[in-house]
Amino acid sequence: MILITGGAFQGKRAYAMEHFQLPADDFVNGADCAEADLFQAKAVTDFQEYVRRVLKEGGDASTLAETLYTENPDILVITNELGSGVIPADPFDRQWREASGRAACDLAKYAAEVYRVVCGIGTVIKE
Repeated sequence: MILITGGAFQGKRAYAMEHFQLPADDFVNGADCAEADLFQAKAVTDFQEYVRRVLKEGGDASTLAETLYTENPDILVITNELGSGVIPADPFDRQWREASGRAACDLAKYAAEVYRVVCGIGTVIKE
C-alpha cells in the first residue's frame, strides 16, 4: 500500500500519476465507487469521501484501512487532510473529520510508503 495525503487541490493525483506512472483509468473515486471497486483498483482518490459515505450509511469507519489493506494490499490511496485545526460546528462533520483522520493514521501504518503533497511537490514521510 502507498498513501498520499495533503490538502485539497494540492496536486496529489497528478503527483501519483507522474511519480508512479499510473494512467487516469487506474483510479476510482472514493466519493462514488463501490466497495468492490476499492478491492480491485490500482488507486483510489478522495478516500475521505469514502469514509464520509460509510458514516452516512451508518457504517463503522474504524476498520476501513485494515479491510482495504487486507483485500487490496497494493493499492495507492489518496486522501485529503481535513480541518487544519478548525473544529466543524456540525456534529456529523466533526465525526467525519475524526474518522477520516484516524483512517489516515491507520492507512499510514499499513502503507510501505507515505507521501505528503503540497503545491504539487511530494515529500516522503515514510519509505
